[in-house]
Amino acid sequence: MEQILSRQQASEAVQDHGWRYLLGTLQTSALVGTLAQAVSVAADAVAVCGDDADRHLRIDVRLDRVVFTLQSLDHAAVTTRDVELARRISATVGKPGLLPEAGTGTGTPRSVQLVEIAIDALNIAGIRPFWKAVLGYTDEAGAEGAEDPLVDPLRQGPAIWFQQMDLARPQRNRIHLDISVPHDEAPRRIEAALAAGGRLVSATRAPAFWVLADREGNEVCVTTWQGRDN
Repeated sequence: MEQILSRQQASEAVQDHGWRYLLGTLQTSALVGTLAQAVSVAADAVAVCGDDADRHLRIDVRLDRVVFTLQSLDHAAVTTRDVELARRISATVGKPGLLPEAGTGTGTPRSVQLVEIAIDALNIAGIRPFWKAVLGYTDEAGAEGAEDPLVDPLRQGPAIWFQQMDLARPQRNRIHLDISVPHDEAPRRIEAALAAGGRLVSATRAPAFWVLADREGNEVCVTTWQGRDN
């Protein structure tokens, strides 16, 4: 029987197979040399997933890589079935895994990640319809409340979520990015950002998230699945 997994359960179940848990999904990528090769690798993954492909697997096919994402559409979460499919795909396409030394500045491509946009608001229910309309977004599966996140129905753009404000903060940016990275890659990403002129604003919620800022105070969060409720 298909069961929903906690963040830690999902991460531990696939880490040795070259996948990482990111924002309720499992992801990995395979490097390829041509678009034809990318399409072939994608087709192999679909074939090995069989009838489950349509309800669990998303594939981003590019000239130089193929990115695989697994999540149960019925549960909007990672399940035992997703773990099984991840292991099948790894065995079929040669355990693509995460790209080595991603984000170290050595010229190697970065590994998998997901980006969200966070909007600070005093009245979330009042502004959410605007963002839903102007972006052409829709409700996240299973989340249709007046303050719930919004997602791109084509999964091309970043998800939008709303952070409740108690008081207006006119001297601070009201929209910031959340960069969700593999838990074992976060320290390298933060180190690179600091070396590039950033500063650490807060690490009190690490490893769930670190708050960084550029030289002018614009903030961004580097996030992982760790340090959150299971």
